[in-house]
Amino acid sequence: MNVEDLRAYCINKPGVTESFPFDEHTLVFKVMNKMFAIVGLERQPLFVNLKCDPDYAIELRELYDDIIFPGYHMNKKLWNSVYLEKELSLDMYLSLIDHSYELIVKSLPKKKKEELAILKDEA
Repeated sequence: MNVEDLRAYCINKPGVTESFPFDEHTLVFKVMNKMFAIVGLERQPLFVNLKCDPDYAIELRELYDDIIFPGYHMNKKLWNSVYLEKELSLDMYLSLIDHSYELIVKSLPKKKKEELAILKDEA
C-alpha cells in the first residue's frame, strides 16, 4: 500500500478529517477529532501508526515482525507502526486501518457516536 492509497481509504471513511497538527511532515487522520492513523511523510521507509487492541498488537508483531512493530513515538501497548509498501496484502492493510478506526469509534462519547451515525446515513 502506498501513501496515496492509504490517504484515499482513510479520508473516505465517515467522520474522517486529515490535518498536519504537529508539523508539515506528519499527516494525521482523525475520526470525530480523535486520531486513528498517523504518517510521517519524511520518514523512509514510510510507515503508518495505527491504534490496535493490545493483545492483537502483540500477535501482529509476532506474525509480521519485519513489517509491524511497536508504535513509533506512541503508547507501545496501544499503537503499532506498520511499514507501507511491504509484502503485506492489501486486505491486511485495509483491515488494520479499519481496526484502528473502529477502536476509536467505540471509544467516542455517545453524542459523537450519534453525530457519526448521521454522517454514515448521509454517505
